[in-house]
Amino acid sequence: MNMRIGFGYDMHRFEKGRQLWIGGVQLDHHSGLLGHSDADVLIHAICDALLGAAGLRDIGYHFPDTSPGYKDADSKILLKKCISLLHDKGYRVGNIDATVCTERPKLNPYIPGMQQKLAEVMELDGDAISIKATTSEKMGFVGREEGITAYAVALIEKI
Repeated sequence: MNMRIGFGYDMHRFEKGRQLWIGGVQLDHHSGLLGHSDADVLIHAICDALLGAAGLRDIGYHFPDTSPGYKDADSKILLKKCISLLHDKGYRVGNIDATVCTERPKLNPYIPGMQQKLAEVMELDGDAISIKATTSEKMGFVGREEGITAYAVALIEKI
């Protein structure tokens, strides 16, 4: 069986007046993340991991922030398109392992919903998606609560 792995990373800064979406789930927080789309930092990292594993470049190549068609786009739609690109190249997702780094909001209550939503979008079993939460121990822009980062690793398999 031909297996490949990819790594994805994304970051966005907080912006008042925006909704906060992480892992396809809306979180209750005083600010959202700034981006051309809905700025779902976790989904963007997962997309980059998937695309990278398949040798399909990155999320910005496929969904440029210069395109009005992706303005305020739902990142779940972008993820669905990434899955389609993988299938077109003869791959399927094996599993995802991801980490979101933020001081606040605390993510633990939201993680089961994120796993369920991402599994639904990617048509996977929920146990194929691992999401972990951490802080930066009050260091850097994440520690100062200026933004959020996410990291993801994806395993894909030749169909």
